[in-house]
Amino acid sequence: MSTTEPDREIDEAAESGESSGDDGTGDGTLAELPPSAKLVYKVLEYEAPLTQEGIAAESRLCPRTVRYALGKLADQDLVTSRVCLEDARQSKYRLAE
Repeated sequence: MSTTEPDREIDEAAESGESSGDDGTGDGTLAELPPSAKLVYKVLEYEAPLTQEGIAAESRLCPRTVRYALGKLADQDLVTSRVCLEDARQSKYRLAE
């Protein structure tokens, strides 16, 4: 194969939508998210359920970044939230089933 010839395996994988990244969700949606969302996902994977404040403390991200990441994860239906029983003004987040 010459250097000007396209690599057929790479082209076929791109056309079929295959992804080489394994994100644990099975459909590649986590791989497309920003790094902050991936970090929040991993924190929730190990420490859930947590409030936004708890996620910020565990991940060392600022609260605004945590809100942004949770929004991205919620858009992909990767996280769910419930009202915190200790403080009804807050929500606790966990990974979606």
